Amino acid sequence: METADQHSAPPPTRSMEPGVVASAAYVAGRRVAELPIESAAEWLKKPGHVVWIGLHEPSLELLRKVQAQFHLHELAIEDALKAHQRPKLEQYGDALFLVARTAQMVEGRIAFGETHIFLGRSYVVSVRHGASASYKLVRERCEAAPDALSDGEDFILYAILDFIVDNYMPVIEAIHSEVEEIEDTVTAGNPTQAQVTRLYQLRRDLLRLRNAAIPLVEVCRRLEQPGLPGIDPALHPLFRDVSDHIRRVQEEIESLREVLAFAF
Repeated sequence: METADQHSAPPPTRSMEPGVVASAAYVAGRRVAELPIESAAEWLKKPGHVVWIGLHEPSLELLRKVQAQFHLHELAIEDALKAHQRPKLEQYGDALFLVARTAQMVEGRIAFGETHIFLGRSYVVSVRHGASASYKLVRERCEAAPDALSDGEDFILYAILDFIVDNYMPVIEAIHSEVEEIEDTVTAGNPTQAQVTRLYQLRRDLLRLRNAAIPLVEVCRRLEQPGLPGIDPALHPLFRDVSDHIRRVQEEIESLREVLAFAF
């Protein structure tokens, strides 16, 4: 059997079909192969291998291919095909299905997207919809730390969730800077109608961001509990850390909403 050291350098990136951002197999935290969706199940049979697939707004045909390889539950596939899901964690036998909301600033407004994650024995499949930073950076960070990545599918899940939550902060910081500028004008007593309208928009956007982020606390709390398939108890502190980050996001949102209420 070939060892991870024999594959210290990842193979050249192969051309992916539409909707597939990345599809690779790992051993001991090191990428050993780029693989077509149709061969994923074969790689799962290899001892010590983990398959990590990233999809972006896939077609139903592509999701059906993935479903066949990993025997994914029909209800989870239906959810992954459609956006507009609430953040949640569901268990289907020995597999997990998670939904998280993503956020980005687009032309002065918060644009929301979703990431759906399938996790099972030795595999992770992420499905991105709408506004979201690419998870290429997540994969690069994980591959740069093979000791951590060797923990397997639950570490990949943590890395994705942590990245999603970290990307809430630039949104909050952008709004904070704008609110400070408007607040100075309001304090001076000469706000424009456009600024008043903007304050209203920001209050609504912050409420939507709060509703997108806070349910992840409950998702992470469940990931911290014993008994979930595919989640090593040794990684519970990492999911607890994500929960702490979400609570800090909540505090920042509430603080900004108070400032906006005062400005009104």
